[in-house]
Amino acid sequence: MMGMIAMYCRGNHGQSGETLCPECIELRQYVVARLERCPFGDEKPPCDRCPIHCYKVDRREQIKAVMRYAGPRMLFRHPILAVRHFIDAHRKVPKGTDENRSV
Repeated sequence: MMGMIAMYCRGNHGQSGETLCPECIELRQYVVARLERCPFGDEKPPCDRCPIHCYKVDRREQIKAVMRYAGPRMLFRHPILAVRHFIDAHRKVPKGTDENRSV
């Protein structure tokens, strides 16, 4: 997610290098905080297959915009991350969770 946010910021907010705009820095901090609290830990499935919705509605829209922009570009700019994401996307969703629970 961090690479996608950086790519999105460079492409949409005109940032260069590793520097992010304040809005993207805040989004990155939010994502890190949510991932640290994830009960699945390293076994977390991709967001679209996860039974727990970690992000608030407004943040979820921001994340979708980032993924829509960066997703297609990942294969060319970060091929290893793109392949890892593809593999993770086909991982089984952990069982034994309450599907309506939020973190």
